[in-house]
Amino acid sequence: MDNNGLTAIEIRGLTKYYGKFLAVDDVDFDVGRGEIFGFLGPNGAGKTTTVMMITTFLEPTAGSIRIHDYELPKESIEARTLMGIVPEESNVYTELTAEGNLRFTGKIYRMSRKDRNKRAKELLDIFGLTEKAHTKVQEFSKGMRRRLTVAMALMHNPKILFLDEPISGLDVQSARYIKKLVRDLNKSGVTIFLTTHQIEVANELCHRVAIIDRGRIATIGTPDELKGSIESVQIVEVSFKTPEDSKIPSLSGINGVNHELRSGSIFRLYTDNPTEVIPSVIDFSREHGLSLKSLNTLGSSLEDVFLKITGQEVGLVTGMYGDEKSPIRKRGKGRMGK
Repeated sequence: MDNNGLTAIEIRGLTKYYGKFLAVDDVDFDVGRGEIFGFLGPNGAGKTTTVMMITTFLEPTAGSIRIHDYELPKESIEARTLMGIVPEESNVYTELTAEGNLRFTGKIYRMSRKDRNKRAKELLDIFGLTEKAHTKVQEFSKGMRRRLTVAMALMHNPKILFLDEPISGLDVQSARYIKKLVRDLNKSGVTIFLTTHQIEVANELCHRVAIIDRGRIATIGTPDELKGSIESVQIVEVSFKTPEDSKIPSLSGINGVNHELRSGSIFRLYTDNPTEVIPSVIDFSREHGLSLKSLNTLGSSLEDVFLKITGQEVGLVTGMYGDEKSPIRKRGKGRMGK
């Protein structure tokens, strides 16, 4: 997973204030070299600010960031040479060809003409874009633009690739291609820092996942470790055959229900004792004149870990550089643990 225990990213005491607003509160974590590391968090959790500090777009108020052997911010220029950044929206130049985009990117990184021409041809071949090398990007599909965006980020052979929502909005075939590409890049030694709201992508690709909430790292571990941490908690999922405009009372008062999450007429009830909750749910539906559509018990998933920690649905997660809006936090408030 990591390269002889060496770290690609080392974060210690990372803190960021915007005036009196505490966006990131004393955050610590490491990313191993050669690791695929997932970084998740709900809207306003501090995820965007953390990533912007790591990628040198923002200076911290306090704390330290080390990228391989370089310390930020004093060695930001050197650290940037190790990074490739893929934003959520493909940042290609549509008036240029695929090869033109790659050569232009190489020029930005001050690669020699010989090196950028050679590297461009290599990447066009790797990404299956050789036949489109001289085609203007304005004619590309979304999947092809996504491939080219990743290729551009790899033009200077970075050691760390920051990927924001890598398969968002892609068709199944393109999404499968990008996921395979991530694995192949990782096998070649590239460290991947992945930000996504698609929990199944994190579960499928990441060696470890960190969840940030209220400016603090709430939990960190392998997907299996995180799922195992709430194995004792089971879920009873209930849906009702009820018109959308009907008001369904909360089921949180049912004996044995520890937590309720709701989406329309579908409820997820977290419990230590599903055998107690299920008959109570049936009684509840009769009492309130509701017709059951489905009633199932579910095992814990990575999504459930996220929901349990943050209390928010995964759909509320934003991208790497999404908006972060939340009430002002004061140091020490809402700490979820490291």
